[in-house]
Amino acid sequence: MIISIYSIRMSIFTYMLTNEYKVIGVMSGTSLDGIDLAYISFTKNHSWKFKIHNSKTIEYDEKWRLILAKLTEQTISNINIIDFEYTKYLSSVINNFIEEFNIKEIDAICSHGHTALHQPKDLITLQIGNLPIISKLLNHLVVCDFRIQDVIYGGQGAPLVPIGDHYLFSDYDFCLNLGGFANISTIIENERIAYDICPVNVILNYYVKQLGYSYDDGGKIASRGSVNFELLNELNSLEFYKLSYPKSLGLEWVIKNVIPLIDNFSLKIESVLNTIIEHIAIQITNEINRKINSTILVTGGGTYNTYLMDRIKNLTNNKIIIPSNEVIEFKEALIFGFLGVLKLRNEVNCLKSVTGASKDHSTGNIYYP
Repeated sequence: MIISIYSIRMSIFTYMLTNEYKVIGVMSGTSLDGIDLAYISFTKNHSWKFKIHNSKTIEYDEKWRLILAKLTEQTISNINIIDFEYTKYLSSVINNFIEEFNIKEIDAICSHGHTALHQPKDLITLQIGNLPIISKLLNHLVVCDFRIQDVIYGGQGAPLVPIGDHYLFSDYDFCLNLGGFANISTIIENERIAYDICPVNVILNYYVKQLGYSYDDGGKIASRGSVNFELLNELNSLEFYKLSYPKSLGLEWVIKNVIPLIDNFSLKIESVLNTIIEHIAIQITNEINRKINSTILVTGGGTYNTYLMDRIKNLTNNKIIIPSNEVIEFKEALIFGFLGVLKLRNEVNCLKSVTGASKDHSTGNIYYP
């Protein structure tokens, strides 16, 4: 049996070693904005190139938003039930995407899933939506569950996007993503380094929801508040910011360390948001100001927070570059598609210099229909 399975996998790897791949990249982030899907072609000649043909974000309904927001409060048995239901739901979303855009050629569907638990120090990481049944429900080859192997190898299991920064966006000195968390990728001493910086949308959305909004459009509500400098100093003094890379953040850390700290001050929501944005801008510019005359590619939903972007620009002399909306919104889905391609080629898609793992490796599970 082991020999036959090995033979099947080898034949698929041989088939997949071509110069062009057409895949669907799928990403769901901690900010709960929705599920990002992108149909992409990757070509390799002297270097990797990509083209996004179709893309769409499917917003979560209130039921799923509430379930996903409370994953850290669930027992393992409940998470297992949710995992099965979410895998079915995710499959239906992907199938609808395929039908809507009449996509015919698909080498693989490459999905991150949705993070339920992430405590790499305790060797815990779980992304729901990655059960083997997903390949049967989609009737396509699926590459998914990219974090587990890295944690087993002693890594943080995050961030995973930097391999895409390295091959697809190497023209920039820094790649900064403003999603649920801010994370950054750059070259230091000839090695790709990446790490989480601070919470962004995961904490901003938490507080603006208390005013009845899903998010603070353009940072307008935050702009009406004022900085509470005592709170700002306490946020900037959190132990995480003193750690050197590799390092990563999870929702559990925000719930335990950030929300109680902010709530102790009993501030108006406008001032909470304003103070958080100042905190985010300070933490980000602490990192990008390490290199002068740098170019910083900024992507992720936080890029649309005009007030936040203005504060970042105000605290740096480096060049902030905002790409097309397609790249802003779907860069992570794009790169998870790319991680899947590298996995199918059995090539390194996870760097020890980024995650702190014991070795570079090709991570992810491959499921066949």
